[in-house]
Amino acid sequence: MILVDSYGWLEYFLEGPLAEKYAKYIEETNEENYVTPTIVLYEVYKRIRSIQGEQSALEAYAQITRTKVIELTSQIAIEAAEISLSTSLGMADSLIVATAKIYKAQIVTSDKHLKDFKETKFIE
Repeated sequence: MILVDSYGWLEYFLEGPLAEKYAKYIEETNEENYVTPTIVLYEVYKRIRSIQGEQSALEAYAQITRTKVIELTSQIAIEAAEISLSTSLGMADSLIVATAKIYKAQIVTSDKHLKDFKETKFIE
């Protein structure tokens, strides 16, 4: 399983310097092999909507929903809280790491806060 973090989606949709490196992950998304926590959906939609408008945000949403979107459950919330307590990671990143752990997914990101987690494939 693969979990593309908000950083990767934003890099791709906002055509950042690492967009090409994320393209192979974003363009291959499917429900069988990709999971996306709802917090990622929130972060990506909000950011793109604020920069490029509603239509671009809806296009990003459509692409993200090609993955299996994971709702926040009590199991994910408790796991995220434990991760946050042990690492001082913020809420959103803790929810992402918790989702990756529970779904045995590799996090694809360039977020330096997630770089040292074993679940992370760091893109530079």
